[in-house]
Amino acid sequence: MTEGAADDMPREDTLWFVIAAFNEGPMIAEVVRSVTPRARVVVVDDGSSDDTGDQALAAGACVATHLVNRGQGAALQTGIDFALAQGADLVVTFDADGQHDVDEALQMAARCRDEGLDAVLGSRFLGATVNMPASRRLVIKAAVIFTRLTTGLKLTDAHNGLRVLSREAARKIRIRQDRMAHASEILSQIGRLGLNWREHPVTITYSAYSLAKGQKISNSVRILEDILFGARS
Repeated sequence: MTEGAADDMPREDTLWFVIAAFNEGPMIAEVVRSVTPRARVVVVDDGSSDDTGDQALAAGACVATHLVNRGQGAALQTGIDFALAQGADLVVTFDADGQHDVDEALQMAARCRDEGLDAVLGSRFLGATVNMPASRRLVIKAAVIFTRLTTGLKLTDAHNGLRVLSREAARKIRIRQDRMAHASEILSQIGRLGLNWREHPVTITYSAYSLAKGQKISNSVRILEDILFGARS
């Protein structure tokens, strides 16, 4: 995540970042502050037991709250609905743990608008990764193969949380998978709806914080289970 370059340009009030957050109190304020100079932010506090919501609000985000933890997919849908209701013409989905680069997200948003695209999807395999666990790499590569077979989309990264959706695409796509299978569900709908999409190279940084919080072998297996479950439902 970089800072500085985003501060040199005025904020775009129709560009919204949607951040799903569950117990991200130690990091969420830093993530929000990296975005607010350039775009609007809604953080969906997904039933956190810590001060995630308060930290996000103090840092300048709008905050929507789930009373119970429903999962990242459900939180993103809540945030997307909120952003659309506020007049968003572009929606960026952005992780809460500092893995994503704000400047790259802004580049993706500009590309979506300038090229008239429905969606721009981040790809770490066209870009770079820092400290990526071997187990996560294997799972994502497997997900790429699975997604290509089931959707026909010739993409390189099937489980990247950094994506940009036009207003029309965000209105058409409905996330019904509450947990991690939402990533594959979004891609499936992009294919089914015939949306115009492109991948964009991004850098994903697996920090000590994100590794300690969620990038474990058990979570990688859970992602694969959710992908397969989502395909059957």
